[in-house]
Amino acid sequence: MEVLKYSSLLAKHARSYVLGVKLLSMLQTPERLDELTAEILNQKQCGKWQMHPDDILPLWVADMDFPVAEEIKTALKQHVETSNFGYPPKGGMPGLVEATLERLKNRYGLDLEPAQLQFTNSTVTGLYLGVMACSSPSEEVLMQTPIYGPFMAAVNDTGRKAVYNKMMHDGDHWRIDFDALENAVTPASRIFMLCNPHNPVGRVYSREELERLGEFVLKHRLWVISDELHADLCYENHKHIPFASLSDDVAQRTITLYGPTKAFNIAGLNISCAFSHNDALLARFKDLGKGLAGSPNTLAQTATISAYREGSTWLENTLSYLKGNRDFVADFVKNELPQIEHTSPEGTYLAWLDFSSLELDDVEAFLLEEAKVALNNGASFGPSGEGYARLNFATSRGIVEEALIRIRNAVQAL
Repeated sequence: MEVLKYSSLLAKHARSYVLGVKLLSMLQTPERLDELTAEILNQKQCGKWQMHPDDILPLWVADMDFPVAEEIKTALKQHVETSNFGYPPKGGMPGLVEATLERLKNRYGLDLEPAQLQFTNSTVTGLYLGVMACSSPSEEVLMQTPIYGPFMAAVNDTGRKAVYNKMMHDGDHWRIDFDALENAVTPASRIFMLCNPHNPVGRVYSREELERLGEFVLKHRLWVISDELHADLCYENHKHIPFASLSDDVAQRTITLYGPTKAFNIAGLNISCAFSHNDALLARFKDLGKGLAGSPNTLAQTATISAYREGSTWLENTLSYLKGNRDFVADFVKNELPQIEHTSPEGTYLAWLDFSSLELDDVEAFLLEEAKVALNNGASFGPSGEGYARLNFATSRGIVEEALIRIRNAVQAL
């Protein structure tokens, strides 16, 4: 009876959420996204909104609360109605490779052949395969901290040694400390792991910085694993530059990870793409994944084709709304939370907030208990993340505002 009661409750919640999102998606503009409320989103059957009780505002895991583009939903519906869900073609569904190559060429100037792409089911899988393809156990992997947790996991879980180079903050930007990076290299160094746009600080590296980094990796003959999953989420005056586009020599030492899941809000469909101009390097990457790294399912491939070929207007509107949220967070923190340091991200929909002046034992626990807001604990982003928290502002303006008000009130009550 309890199982039936729970199933009925889930079904009721699902119907309520679908109805609310259907009404919004019919007239989806940046302004209409303001109508997304916690009451609607609490019915959403996903990890972000079901991890905590309903009185908690979840601004943690990196996916958006916005309805998916109508073009993507239409493509998925058509596939469901016409497909028998058999195995997809070995090289991908018709149009998948072509749409991806066209996007990389038209948006980023990258010339690639179909054989230089490898689709997999997640970017995290790509991080693990890349680390194993480019190094041996006990060898060293350099990375910039704070950094997305799976970077460290991919190194530690495979028996390599993570070497952390702390990013510098000059008051306006987060930057690479090249002097410290040079001092961190040893004869055992094999890989530099790059995250651009950077998660969690939101930095979009300039051409000058990337070229200097390119000189560094060539000098020390390092392989590069470049996570560029947030490439399509850059704000005005900040253009994403693929690391592999810097030169032929750099391209030959780089595996790049890219995909539609962050920009088009389809993380649950599980699809990612790795590419490299170095055929032998990509072959090692592919071989290591045999029997372990799953291929994207047919729905993920269908959604990707639609996103790349039909989703540009949706993405432009979404970026416009995200920019408004980004600027709102910056203004609120500056005016209402002077105890917290914050630099507006140049890309991503993530704000990196410095609570260290408050000397809290556990930032995440404080925010959950006292503010009823769920953010990512900065400590999970490496040894330079202590005292910070990551806030995901890809939700309605009202929810962002309510979360910040709760945080302000909790901080003022200390």
